Amino acid sequence: MRQIVPLALLAALALQGCLAKTAFDVATAPVKVAGKAVDLATTSQSEADEKRGREIRKREEELAKLERRYRKQRDDCEEGDRKACDKARETYEEIERILPTIPYEPDR
Repeated sequence: MRQIVPLALLAALALQGCLAKTAFDVATAPVKVAGKAVDLATTSQSEADEKRGREIRKREEELAKLERRYRKQRDDCEEGDRKACDKARETYEEIERILPTIPYEPDR
């Protein structure tokens, strides 16, 4: 019995650091989880810039596609195709709707 008491005391002292670390981990876990949730819920400035750039490029591609279609329809219209004239007007209206959403970049 006398040998068990010193072993128990030694074990208690040895486990004290482990228990303190575990208690610390348990206490800080909610803060870590909340911080991670905030990181996932917010968008960094660079992520927002990348997203905006992708959206602008998508609109620029759409505008280029519409301009090609408009030129072809206009050429067909000049050759006497009345339906092409109507389609060219519709396409031009689409171009007019998209143009204000694309930022203007002056020549350097």
